[in-house]
Amino acid sequence: MTPNNGGDAWLRTWVGGATPDSITVGGLDLPSEVMGRLSLSELAYLLVTRRSPTEAQARVLDAVLVSLADHGLTPSALATRLTYTGAPEALQGAVAAGLLGAGSVFLGPAGDTALFLADALDRFGAGAGTDGTDGEADGGDVSGDLRAVAEAAVAERLEASARVPGLGHPVHRGGDPRVPRLYEIADAEGLLGPHLRLLEEVAKVHAERSGKDLPINGAGAGGAALVDAGVPAAMVRGVVLIARTVGLVGHLAEELASPLGMPLWRDIEERARADE
Repeated sequence: MTPNNGGDAWLRTWVGGATPDSITVGGLDLPSEVMGRLSLSELAYLLVTRRSPTEAQARVLDAVLVSLADHGLTPSALATRLTYTGAPEALQGAVAAGLLGAGSVFLGPAGDTALFLADALDRFGAGAGTDGTDGEADGGDVSGDLRAVAEAAVAERLEASARVPGLGHPVHRGGDPRVPRLYEIADAEGLLGPHLRLLEEVAKVHAERSGKDLPINGAGAGGAALVDAGVPAAMVRGVVLIARTVGLVGHLAEELASPLGMPLWRDIEERARADE
């Protein structure tokens, strides 16, 4: 059934369009207002939020994107390389295979953490500076408020035997080196907001309640930083996929020069036969 809510109004898009003599992106003329004026990350922010980022928001966004671009031979990188080994004519398929691996263990926690923190602030965060301010202007005890939010949110997850997003890392068990730098940049840009602050409290409360000292991971900190920088929590996972695409294309460039997909497949095949 064709939608009928005012003629063809439903068939419009603000994101982009073209006529025989013009191209628009985000409501702007592409050649004169975008090309040479906006970086790719600034354009991404514009398309996701419908507003241009401030210099501070753009710097935090860039910092998060580069922090999540690559993390070595992770499952997503291996999926990309092995897919390319089997279908070298479909580079786009190889990249897509890697992006499909963005789940609860690798990369996906950025979006999961953003949603978790935003939901916690929405449901438990009265007076906790949930409007993006730190709440100190009116004399409010923000740290105390966020502590209460963290206690409620962590208790709910633990009671449900659910994982707390943004904590723990399979490699950086003693601390993710990206995290302090992201906090430093956000602080310097005046964007160390309620989501990043709440994540710190969540880590403390979780350690006290569970007895497990799990550090904040880079994906979680990145997700919190993006929401504090104005990216909707529901769109964070999509934004970080932009970063991982860069890393996966890099892996494909390396695969062309120094293939490991075929040797890896052959090695695994030989080991599997040896166990028969």
